Amino acid sequence: METLIIDTRIRRSRADIAVLVLGLVSAFLVLWVTLSHQGSWPGYGEMVASLPHPVAWLRWVLGDISEVAFYKHELASLGLLSGAYLAWWASKRGKTWQGFSISYGTGLWPWLVTSSLLGLLLSNLLWGWSVTSETWQPTFAAFVSLPAAMVLMFGGGWKVTLTGAVLGASLVTPMCLLVVNFVCVPLGLPAVIGNVVGMAVGSVIAFVLCRRVPSLVRSDYVPLVKPMPALPPTYGVVWSLRRVLADFSEAPFFSNEWASLGLLAGVLLAYALNPISPAYGSGLLLPLLGAQALTSGLGVLIWRQQWIKRGWYPTYVPLVSVVPAAVLSHGGSWTVVVSSALLGALIAPPLACAIAGRLPAHFHPYIGNVTAMALSTLLVVPLIGWFIQT
Repeated sequence: METLIIDTRIRRSRADIAVLVLGLVSAFLVLWVTLSHQGSWPGYGEMVASLPHPVAWLRWVLGDISEVAFYKHELASLGLLSGAYLAWWASKRGKTWQGFSISYGTGLWPWLVTSSLLGLLLSNLLWGWSVTSETWQPTFAAFVSLPAAMVLMFGGGWKVTLTGAVLGASLVTPMCLLVVNFVCVPLGLPAVIGNVVGMAVGSVIAFVLCRRVPSLVRSDYVPLVKPMPALPPTYGVVWSLRRVLADFSEAPFFSNEWASLGLLAGVLLAYALNPISPAYGSGLLLPLLGAQALTSGLGVLIWRQQWIKRGWYPTYVPLVSVVPAAVLSHGGSWTVVVSSALLGALIAPPLACAIAGRLPAHFHPYIGNVTAMALSTLLVVPLIGWFIQT
């Protein structure tokens, strides 16, 4: 028996090493192909102008992984996945430096990220034809919505993982396409409103379907290795800073400092290589980052008692909705940065909590979060526009 346990541990260690090596090789290939093809790191405009060239498509699909934070860059995406894997590796071994337990300590991160990535690939295969050099489309939506939520609701295993990926690509992404192109574009609304409304509507349909046909998500998966829990929270200054950092990777359901550090390191490297490469070539990455950190920091400070009472609170909501929409719509002035961060922190988290708390039990609470993103963005962004024009 002891020999069997040792052999199993060796195989798992080899699998960990294999995944890490595969990730590093993939990152190297992306860097090498991009630089050898372009001679220097191309900007966002150059990338979309090169579509449908295979290198441009590779960059587009990889960029989808970090699009929820409005970075849309392959280096940010690779950093996010690398940091998340490090956090998962540390959680399995009970390392004290693992940060907040990745994916809420469920042990489901491998299945969650697999379902999200499969949903992303399938979305681009099904709907990538709609992307042109002149037309942005929300092909990223499945990566940060239904697939991950279904794994968290119903557990791991290939049935749930594949069902989540297929429903995400077939329900969420087309719903986002419809709302963005036929509501947001004609009315001049920020595209993020269409993205999150599409996620909410598509997910509601999917969860109703799963309730009617439970065999779609009936899982007999039993985890072989349970992750070791992180240290209990203290809710002091250090915890608050860590919480702000973790909010940057909350939208893809990672919620971990290492994942966020990888994301931020990747996007800052992208900015250093070419300032008009990340954030859709806007050149507004630095004020965007500052506003995102500020709104999360204010949210954690203002709603600290809610964090203590509930154990979790959606302070990340304005970080991926109100704030980036305001900065990209109205510029990176201090007025826009501070006002969007403050209003987002005050309005979005309690609204998200209120909506999520009223959802039926068979709906994942994230539906309340994305609904709050739409409502708070619809309220705050025009208000800031009116304020800076008066």
